[in-house]
Amino acid sequence: MNKPRLLAAELDPFVSPFRVDGAERFHLKSHKTKAKGGLDKEQGEAIIEQNRKRLADFQEKLYAQDRWSLLVIFQGMDASGKDSAIKSIFEGVNPQGCEVTSFKQPTSKELDHDFMWRSFLALPERGRIGIFNRSYYEECLVTRVHPELLKAEKLPPKLITKNIWRERFEDISAFERYLTRNGTVILKFFLNISKEEQRERFLDRLEEPAKNWKFSMNDVTERARWQRYQAVYQGILRHTSTPFAPWYVVPADHKWFARVVIGSAIVATLESLDLHFPRTDPASLKEFKAVRKALEAEGKGRKK
Repeated sequence: MNKPRLLAAELDPFVSPFRVDGAERFHLKSHKTKAKGGLDKEQGEAIIEQNRKRLADFQEKLYAQDRWSLLVIFQGMDASGKDSAIKSIFEGVNPQGCEVTSFKQPTSKELDHDFMWRSFLALPERGRIGIFNRSYYEECLVTRVHPELLKAEKLPPKLITKNIWRERFEDISAFERYLTRNGTVILKFFLNISKEEQRERFLDRLEEPAKNWKFSMNDVTERARWQRYQAVYQGILRHTSTPFAPWYVVPADHKWFARVVIGSAIVATLESLDLHFPRTDPASLKEFKAVRKALEAEGKGRKK
């Protein structure tokens, strides 16, 4: 017997508590990393599976309707679970309507453009889901933790002032408002992992040969800057959380619950768009009848 699907209102306890839209003062430290929303893992897995099915259904309608596009952004510390969350949540979604872009260190060509240029090129078309594994927010994060990387962006020196981060926040919010006004729905997820859980996952990567490739000494070097990264994320989330492009601060110490929150937020958002397959006009229906008649006649001819 199939379990009844959870509606948006029923998913809300796994969405609203983690939504940050700028309406209230934001403090990253007040957001717990180990929350489970009153669920156990078995209950969580059931919700994850339901969300997968609904997401696959919504994606087909999104593609067929060809009006909206969805941009899903993932940010988080190393080992916060971005890759595995994307793989799990979008399992079963038609690859033709979904594309993942992972933003690595900028190339020399990308550094010859403005800091958001490469993101413009990867934006989803109407009817499609675009997933950013890291994003233009890295240019307010890594470049702030490592000032030498900002210098590599070749900006005129007089433009690099104490106001540059506030200006980038303003530019990003203006860009996101522009996208939403043109039919791109934006969901931003910060996977909020504890330092201790990151340590455990790093050890896990070292112990499992299949995960060794994910680890480098640079991970340990960056881990030493944990507090600095947390402070910079605090600023990013505080200044770029808006009603039209909210952040979701996702408790990420339990990977399964992180997937409950992310999947529920995506499904609830898509449900709010009133997606449906295009309706067939009367002229087309008449044409379909003629086509059916021709195909049936062809079949009868072959049987003789």
